[in-house]
Amino acid sequence: MKKLYDIAWEIWTVTIEMAPFLLFGFLMAGILSVLISKDYVRRHLGDKGWMGSFKAALVGVPMPICSCGVIPLAASLRKHGASRGATASFLASTPQTGIDSLMITYALLGWVFAVFRAAVAFISGIACGTAVAAVSPAETESTETCEDECCQPDCEPALRRMLKYGFIILPRNIAKAVVVGIILSGIISGLIPDDFITDNLGDSSFAMLLMLIIGIPIYVCSSASVPIALAFIKAGISPGAALVFLITGPATNAATLTTLWQIIGRKQLAVFLITLASCALIAGWMMNHFSPTLGVMDQICHRKEPAGPTKIAMAVILCLVLINAMCPKKKS
Repeated sequence: MKKLYDIAWEIWTVTIEMAPFLLFGFLMAGILSVLISKDYVRRHLGDKGWMGSFKAALVGVPMPICSCGVIPLAASLRKHGASRGATASFLASTPQTGIDSLMITYALLGWVFAVFRAAVAFISGIACGTAVAAVSPAETESTETCEDECCQPDCEPALRRMLKYGFIILPRNIAKAVVVGIILSGIISGLIPDDFITDNLGDSSFAMLLMLIIGIPIYVCSSASVPIALAFIKAGISPGAALVFLITGPATNAATLTTLWQIIGRKQLAVFLITLASCALIAGWMMNHFSPTLGVMDQICHRKEPAGPTKIAMAVILCLVLINAMCPKKKS
C-alpha cells in the first residue's frame, strides 16, 4: 500500500510541476504554428551543404512537432525540394525539442538543462545534416509546386488557429505519450529507491551507453521523455546519461529510421545514426563534466511539500486538456 501511495504521489508531483509550463508551452506552440507555417518550412530548406542544415535546425528546434508528427513533414520536405542534408537536420533537431518540451524541461530539470538541451538539438541537427550532405550525391533543383492541402491558405482567424493548435491539435498528438511518461515516471520513482542505479551501475560512462541503447529504438516524444528522465536521475542516473536519453529517445525510433532509409538512402541513414549517437555521448560527457559547476543537480525537481491553489488549479486544467485530447473525435 505504501508503494502505491508513493507512486500516486510522484505522479501528482510531476503533474503539478509540469502544469503551468506545459500550458504555457501549448500556448507558445500555437503561436509558433501560425508564425512558422509548414509552407514556410518547405520553401526555405532547399539549400545544399551546411547552410541548409543550419536553417533546418534553426527552424526545427522550436517547432512543436513530436517524433511521429515529424515523419510525414520530413518526407514532404524532401518531396518539395529540401536537400538530403536539410531533411536529416530537420529530423534530428525537431523531435528533440519544441517550446512545450523545453518548458517542461525547465520545470522539472532546471534552466541549465533546458538551455543545454536546446543547444544540443541545434548543434546535433547541423552536424547530422552536414554529415549526410557530405556523403550524398549532387542533387538537381526541384521545380515541383506544392498543391497539398497544407500549402493552401487557411481562412480561419489567426487567434483561433493558435488556440486550436495549441490546446486541441497538439495535445491530441502527444497526450497519450505524455500521460504514459508521467505514469512511468511515478512508477520508477515510487519503486526504485534514490541512488539505486548509482549503487548498482556505478560507471556513468556505461550508464550513457545504456541510455543510448534504450533510446535509439524506442518511441518517446520529447515532452513525455522529460518526466522519465527525471525519474532516472532520482534513481541515480547521471544528468549526462539522462541527456543521452532525451536526445536519442525522441530523435530516433524504428519509424523514423525506416523513413530516413527511404527518403535519404541507406548510407546516409548510417551516417545520420553514427553522428547523432556521437553528439549524444559527447553532450552527455559535457553535461556530467559541467554539472557540479553549473549546479544542475540543485535545480532538479525534488518538491515534497503540498502545492498552492494556483498550481493545483493549473494541474486540473492540464488534466482536462489531456483528457479532452484523448477522447475520441466526434464524427461530423
